[in-house]
Amino acid sequence: MNIKSLLLGSAAALAAVSGAHAADAIVAAEPEAMEYVRVCDAFGTGYFYIPGTETCLKIGGYVRTQLEYNDDSYGIRDNGDVNAYSRGYLTIEAKNDTEFGALSSYINIQADADGETFLDGAWINIAGFDVGYFYSWWDDGLSGETDSLDSSFGALQNSARYTYDGGSFLAGVSVDEIEGGSYPTNNDPNDSLGVSGKLGATIAGFNIYGLAAYDFDAEEAAFRILATAELGPGTLGIAGSYATDPNYYYDRSEWTVAAEYAIKATEKFTITPAAQYFGNVRVGSEFSSEDAWRVGVTAGYQITTGLRTLATVNYTDSDDGLPGDQKDWTGFLRLQRDF
Repeated sequence: MNIKSLLLGSAAALAAVSGAHAADAIVAAEPEAMEYVRVCDAFGTGYFYIPGTETCLKIGGYVRTQLEYNDDSYGIRDNGDVNAYSRGYLTIEAKNDTEFGALSSYINIQADADGETFLDGAWINIAGFDVGYFYSWWDDGLSGETDSLDSSFGALQNSARYTYDGGSFLAGVSVDEIEGGSYPTNNDPNDSLGVSGKLGATIAGFNIYGLAAYDFDAEEAAFRILATAELGPGTLGIAGSYATDPNYYYDRSEWTVAAEYAIKATEKFTITPAAQYFGNVRVGSEFSSEDAWRVGVTAGYQITTGLRTLATVNYTDSDDGLPGDQKDWTGFLRLQRDF
């Protein structure tokens, strides 16, 4: 009887302890649902949604290595000799829909092997307006590597511009900050502004656009016209520029004309012969009475998806009155991986 009571008591005690432990047991919480990155196809390929938002992000760029030769000495091209360099370039785009249309922002970052890293663009676009730090229309040229239609100052600045694109017709106006690069005549640092306008149209198979700009600091103007058309196995391109005197928008010569023909030899190989004539080349801060001309060829080959090579050779001949060597060879060989 005592043994039976002892066993029953022990069992009851164990049951009580077990029940107490069960009451205190910790139950693992359900894991929160993970939000995976979603593909965004509203603005083309390569975009994905930033988690938790309706903003689409795209990351791209290129890695480039290049061997170049440049012995020019009077300013149509930058001075130089034999040089090898590598570059990394990163582009970041963010887009989302609004009641005003797509809101877009862009950031471009360039890093060179010599240690120089800098912002190569940062701007906002909405409803035809671009505001920020970006390349102007004057940076656009022919497709090859022979022409010099841009200014020696480049075309990257803080700007605010509006562009109307009607498909076969385009018009725009831009206000540019051009501080740090001009030929001042009035010595007023507060006038470091420029205004540029663009008109473009597609007429009878030709894509044509014209530019006109005024540099308030130099109190001078520049003009350009450029046209391209599909012709035979390639694309014909012609262009011309004129400046009233050296200014931010064009300063290499008083006037110039250029032409090229980009031949699509195969699906992967394009070869582009080109020529340009410079009338009254700039020497110092003024146009001279000397002329120069250039001929060259550019060849590009798409090795595989994302990998291409580009090579160019150019010869420039100038009048004897210009300083430096009057016969200059320039060129480069480039390997580039785009992503």
